[in-house]
Amino acid sequence: MRILLPTGSATVGIVKAAVRRASDRYEIDVVVTGDIASFLAPGDLKRLLRGGDYDMAIVSGMCTASFADVERETGVPVYRGPRHAADLPLVLPVLEQIRLSKTVPADEFLADTRREEACRQVALREEGADPDFIIRGVKIGGGARMKVLAEIMDAHRRDDLEGEVRRFFADGADIVDLGFGFDATPEDVERCFSALEGIEGPLAVDTQDPLLIAAALFRADLVLSLHEGNIPVVGEAVADAGAAAVVVPREQTLSENLAAAEEAGICCLIADPLLQPVGSGLTGSLRGFLGVSYPLFFGAGNVVELLDADSPGANALLAGMAHEVGAAVIFTSEHSDKTTGSVAEMRRATEMMALMTGRPYPKDLGIDLLILKEKRRRREPPLEYERVMEACPTPDEITYDPLGCIRIGIEGDFVVAVHRGHAVRGKHWEDVFYTLLENGSLSRLDHAAYLGKELFKAELAIRLKRSFEQDGPF
Repeated sequence: MRILLPTGSATVGIVKAAVRRASDRYEIDVVVTGDIASFLAPGDLKRLLRGGDYDMAIVSGMCTASFADVERETGVPVYRGPRHAADLPLVLPVLEQIRLSKTVPADEFLADTRREEACRQVALREEGADPDFIIRGVKIGGGARMKVLAEIMDAHRRDDLEGEVRRFFADGADIVDLGFGFDATPEDVERCFSALEGIEGPLAVDTQDPLLIAAALFRADLVLSLHEGNIPVVGEAVADAGAAAVVVPREQTLSENLAAAEEAGICCLIADPLLQPVGSGLTGSLRGFLGVSYPLFFGAGNVVELLDADSPGANALLAGMAHEVGAAVIFTSEHSDKTTGSVAEMRRATEMMALMTGRPYPKDLGIDLLILKEKRRRREPPLEYERVMEACPTPDEITYDPLGCIRIGIEGDFVVAVHRGHAVRGKHWEDVFYTLLENGSLSRLDHAAYLGKELFKAELAIRLKRSFEQDGPF
């Protein structure tokens, strides 16, 4: 296969080094077309293609020009390479297996392709898994993927319980757990579960009060948690309702309580040896998960809530620990601002663990939990210039735009800008900015620069699930 790879003088060294590593597979001509590869013009590419017998051309993923006419006139397909030359070693080895995109940069296209394949593999493995039992269509234990159970604490106090439950299912929860505090009544429990009549997914009731458990059994698919204090009172009712149950140790051991739950007639049991938070015996409590012959419950949410660290890495590591001990269900929560997003993070973490079959590490899977950090840094050539001017400090005196100030905020997934009583709303900062510009809402360049900064900051806040304050630090 003969390939034309036009590049710029700034990156030619990186490109040639990548090509040398692939020289045993392809015949690749590296041609410098100017200083910057992304400035390649269609006319220049057409001229280069007519000078050789090429099977394809790979242009920089940063090119904004359309090469459709070049393809039609030369008959040579033109594909988008990666946006950064440093990513070429990831692209060249897969050219025979994957056809690149003609519109999407190769690094983005391959990432999407690998992600889609990873998700397909997770689905296929789940479809073929042989579980220990099934809760409302959800496979538990056996060879099934570890299931995410998401808790809504104090469900009886929620203004939009159904909305929260639907959001958790949409974020990847397999089971949603309704927790009830000491002030809850059986009527509260019945009201909450009745309000979820339209929910199809599995629901759990989280209380140790036998009266509250009994009130939920007309709809609850899973009960958290049974022990020697409530099994004699409500165990048979749980069995008669056909609900599954999580069993915990208390005064009696976990084994003794599991035996009592079985004797009460409960067929589907999940054992919870009780994972302890960091500093209170986390590593020691892991011993309790060994040698248990029932599907295991892993209470990761309590650990993350009691740890002042970013949740994605904590959730990934805890999911890895749960995978090693063979957990069937992993518990997570979003009780605090710092754990917002944990349901989606934990779902991604369980899918990563499901893809570990035949691999020594949960790495290079096609999906990951890298949110603020990147897998590898791109080392582009240094900038070249003849002179440098130190930036001047911003003046203390602000010259306001005569057209007026613009208030920026976020509403759900939208960036909103308000000017003189009229709001512009969009999901991308550049769309909002362009609309403000088209509407004649600003007249100064410094105001435009300021708006770009604040609008992009607002979009970042949405993407990273953080709060936003105009003019405040991010």
